[in-house]
Amino acid sequence: MKRVFISASLAGLIGLATISQASAWSRSGSVTTWRGTYYGHFSGGCAGGTCSRSRSVTGPYGGTVSQTGSITRTGPGDYSYSRTTTGPNGNIITRSGSVERY
Repeated sequence: MKRVFISASLAGLIGLATISQASAWSRSGSVTTWRGTYYGHFSGGCAGGTCSRSRSVTGPYGGTVSQTGSITRTGPGDYSYSRTTTGPNGNIITRSGSVERY
């Protein structure tokens, strides 16, 4: 599950790189399941060759997971990215790297 989530996140960040300059967006919502209601807030935007986004989800017991990330075009078909995830107990995971399209 973590690998799918990470792959989807990276694909989303790369997708954000194709959005026009100075675009911005923000969304909020909730979903109710048999476990309870989850609330989410998502936002992002692009400017100067860098696209960024942030999101946070709060679960039915009050725990919040938040994530911020950005991707920068460093050349034709080349991108560098970074992402920081903070878990409900304050644990932090940071990932960064680069992607080259052939």
